[in-house]
Amino acid sequence: MLLGQAREFISRMQAEARRLAYGAIKELASRTEEQGVKLTRCGLLLASGRPLPGLDKILASHALIHTADGELFREAILHASSRCGLRDFRIKDKELVDRAGLVLHLKSANLMGRVTELGRPFGSPWSQDEKFATLAAWLAMFAPPRNSRVTRKSR
Repeated sequence: MLLGQAREFISRMQAEARRLAYGAIKELASRTEEQGVKLTRCGLLLASGRPLPGLDKILASHALIHTADGELFREAILHASSRCGLRDFRIKDKELVDRAGLVLHLKSANLMGRVTELGRPFGSPWSQDEKFATLAAWLAMFAPPRNSRVTRKSR
């Protein structure tokens, strides 16, 4: 595929990912509202890597193609969340456990033990992905408004 064709293809896939994400979030909001719960926030884990290079370099690297794919879907979720009126909370995956420990006043091992126990009734899979999604959701509930500053207490 030529570079121009690749850009056009990616643009179509981005639009489709946004459409599907919007439909999924809208459906989730509707189902939770039927149960008396209003969906108001979205927690999202961000990659901890460097920013992506230009498209030509991405297409030359199998690993970067996968990284870019993840970014495309993260962007689709953020776009859809915004369209649905949700306030988003974003955090890099490398910062997640430490931040959750600070906010929830738990040591990392104790925190992860509780998250693991929480998933036991759900059965498999309850992998690191599900555990981290749970932590991101908890942090989203406690997140201050986007333009306020959070300071750490000195120890």
